[in-house]
Amino acid sequence: MPLALQRDDLESLARGFAMLGAGGAGSPHLSALVLENSATWPITVHSPAELDPDRPCIAVGYGGSTFLLEEQLPGLDPFGPAIRAIERWLGVEDAVICSIEAAGINGLANLQLAGSRDLVDADCMGRALPDFDQLSVLVDGLPGIVAAASAGPGGVAVVEGARPRDVERVIRTAIECNGGWAGTAFGGFTVGDLHAHAMTGTVARALAIGRASADAIRADLPALADSLGGRLLGTGRVIDARHERTAPGVVSFEVQADDGAVLRLVARSELVALVRNGVVVAATPTIIVALDATTMAVLEVDQVAVGKDLVLLSLPAPAWWLASPSRRRQAEAIHWGIEGLEETG
Repeated sequence: MPLALQRDDLESLARGFAMLGAGGAGSPHLSALVLENSATWPITVHSPAELDPDRPCIAVGYGGSTFLLEEQLPGLDPFGPAIRAIERWLGVEDAVICSIEAAGINGLANLQLAGSRDLVDADCMGRALPDFDQLSVLVDGLPGIVAAASAGPGGVAVVEGARPRDVERVIRTAIECNGGWAGTAFGGFTVGDLHAHAMTGTVARALAIGRASADAIRADLPALADSLGGRLLGTGRVIDARHERTAPGVVSFEVQADDGAVLRLVARSELVALVRNGVVVAATPTIIVALDATTMAVLEVDQVAVGKDLVLLSLPAPAWWLASPSRRRQAEAIHWGIEGLEETG
């Protein structure tokens, strides 16, 4: 049965996608504003089983700096140029739309196409990850994947059949040419491919997470974690922050836990790992969530700072990433050259 999203679900969806962002992927705020003011409600989102498995599917999302995106606001059709370029290249039309990542700003982004395209509840990450070569269809090596991104006024860059790391490089270059952010799209697969090569049900998951956490109460954190299907990792105050000299782009936050433990929260553009008294207790692809202990707002990495009181939770990794060692390695810290942060307990 299709998922019928109501306007009143928007706040819960945004909170759920923020949690799945693991401190990254940008705030869903901008996408929520677009949907609140322009979308046709209710929005129908189909499960893959409800659609013709042979129909072409295209995953869309914003790429680049979410800070620049809020300064240089997108137009009314941010994904149209990339979608149309892929459909022309492949000789298909009326593709079903899914998301590149069900997290942060991109969790809601594909819903902007409601009314003009059929939407399917699937994405290519199941959480936030920073690199295009971590899209599930590229990790699994599906042949014939076509990627496209706006590359400046009137221009679109298209790359087909390239190695995942080359897709990452070409699309990043196009994004730079577009001013630091761009609407991106990835095609060359079908609705039927989603069952094995994508994460399904993530819109429904985000909605459930958002609803469960809507009435979060600071005094009952174990119950909150349990309602989310996750774990309470700890609470405490950030007392130090330092950039890791041996790992460019990595920041470690030292957290003095309320129970006396010493926590080290490791982050890049997302929260990568939590180390408790020297033991890695949570690490990507497990989803680590930082909440403001006072307001219970979901925090992005750049909002974690010395003096901030945190509630730290973990949510289970999407099962797709855990299905094989080769998939898991693409989402672990070692993917960025960070050693010794595999989850151990």
